[in-house]
Amino acid sequence: MTDAYDYEELGLVAGLEIHQQLDTATKLFCSCPTERRDPDESTHRFSRYLHPTKSELGEIDEAALEESRVDREFEYLAYDTTCLVEADDEPPHRIDGEALDVALEIVRLLDAEPVDQAHVMRKLVVDGSNTSGFQRSSLIATDGEIETSEGPVGIEDLLLEEESAQRIGGTESGVRWSLDRLGIPLVEIGTSPDISSPEQALEAAERIGMLLRSTGTVKRGLGTIRQDVNVSIAEGARVEMKGVQSLEDIADLVRGEVGRQVELLAVAEELTDREASVGDPVAVSELFADTDSGVIAGALSDDGSVMAVPLYGFDGLVGRELQPDRRLGTELSDHAKRHGAGGIFHTDELPAYGVTDDEVEALREAVDAGPDDAVAIVADDTQTAESAIDAVAARAETAIEGVPEETRGADEDGTSRYLRPLPGAARMYPETDVPPVEPDPSEVETPELLTEKVERYQSEHGLDAGLAEQVAYGRRMPLFEHVVSDGVDPTLAAGTLESTLTELRRDDLPVENLSDDQLAGALALARDGDLPKGSVGDLLAAVARSPELTAEETLEREDLGGASEDEVQEAVREVVERNSEQVEAEGMAAFSGLMGEAMGALGGKADGEAVSAALRAEIQRRT
Repeated sequence: MTDAYDYEELGLVAGLEIHQQLDTATKLFCSCPTERRDPDESTHRFSRYLHPTKSELGEIDEAALEESRVDREFEYLAYDTTCLVEADDEPPHRIDGEALDVALEIVRLLDAEPVDQAHVMRKLVVDGSNTSGFQRSSLIATDGEIETSEGPVGIEDLLLEEESAQRIGGTESGVRWSLDRLGIPLVEIGTSPDISSPEQALEAAERIGMLLRSTGTVKRGLGTIRQDVNVSIAEGARVEMKGVQSLEDIADLVRGEVGRQVELLAVAEELTDREASVGDPVAVSELFADTDSGVIAGALSDDGSVMAVPLYGFDGLVGRELQPDRRLGTELSDHAKRHGAGGIFHTDELPAYGVTDDEVEALREAVDAGPDDAVAIVADDTQTAESAIDAVAARAETAIEGVPEETRGADEDGTSRYLRPLPGAARMYPETDVPPVEPDPSEVETPELLTEKVERYQSEHGLDAGLAEQVAYGRRMPLFEHVVSDGVDPTLAAGTLESTLTELRRDDLPVENLSDDQLAGALALARDGDLPKGSVGDLLAAVARSPELTAEETLEREDLGGASEDEVQEAVREVVERNSEQVEAEGMAAFSGLMGEAMGALGGKADGEAVSAALRAEIQRRT
């Protein structure tokens, strides 16, 4: 992809925050399991209201304060495994030792320096994602480094913290969360702002992801790893984009944010030239008493209000595109939505949506807006409309100044949307219920890198480069190593765990039903000669359909067992006897033609190696 910008000239600076769940037996501050649950398995639920508190210096974090302006009830789904710690009815326990050991493995891979003593801190969070109103986090290491093709990228810090609850959806009065995810150990890795191109951002994220998976003790699958990307340009501002689910999206998000900041700076320059300003919000409900706009009429019929704010000098710029399908008006609307409104209308897009020319003209007159000016309106219940229009006015003010610092949510199309202000230092304060620990990396072994595994699988096991990489980076790499150490043929194991399972999935077979024990059992049957190698896929298909059975039980029920040595030899003798004239005339040259016939005679119940050896021996005996 050809970039439209000279990133060095623009002064692009970017950094990453990688959040990775650890695959430990228990959660970080309690003994509950880390397995995810289906919300339908919930056994009970409870509700909370959360409010921000002041820091030890008497300060309130701006992001938490804005979050609290929307009054919401938070409902939590609990399970038969939910404990009092997760419900915030009991103090947290000590930091989980297994999670700390995994974190220290990652510290070594990042070439970072562990702290002498790790103290747990509370990070203020009042969006409902934690029952306590804060997230517990502990600094484990600093000053690491990774290499990229565009130069080294520093690792500023690695923190060990608890995962948040899973958002299930909205309710009539707030948000519903599931507690199965809350408390799963999580490492947060923050890079230095050393990244200077979209491609380097992607490469750095891929490198860190590879190092994390090299431990073999991180969770895999959608939502188990999240990337936040911090981006700024020289004349812009630092913007944090949260919740990047796919590594492939990182480069596009960096490009998109650079483009957004470039456009915002151009808008600010134009607004400055026009001596633009933002007026005071006013109520204009009476102008729309007979409106045909469904949105506005609906708000007024529920005793709501229409609030307007004049944007002097903004004409034509509110509708200016900053990113694909996102305009300055979209930015204003994001802030209105943050305060509970459905969005905004503005004169760059009106008349439309049932709003007529006459209503637009009356609106302009009511707020003293001329042809060079724009007007934004919000229609909702009165309290929401008033707070939303104030937020719109505040965002319009910052448009005159340039690019605001803020936290944004990453979208899959490479764009982003406003979430909240950037958090400050006021959100952190000490956790008094958990004693500090002294990380000791001396007994932690440095794991083999996945890149090194790929090379070893080729040299030791004879796998080709593509299959070796599939296995090393695959979710079942630990199982591959386990079965190979138990004597299973590496090529058979790799082909089964990667190619065979993929083929079964494409045939709509529920391979997710297959446990590691069932997979290992099927491969062990092939290793011991009880199952032809060519029938492993058939056996796994049968197990997937009846996952309550073991591989051995399924083998017996489906009659997929291999032919005995005597049965192989008897079948081969019969084939050679039927073709005795050919064998006598051609000798061993008859082998190729008879091999297929022998395999067919055995009905796939014998491995080719065993049939080949028996056939060669029988031909030699006859000649």
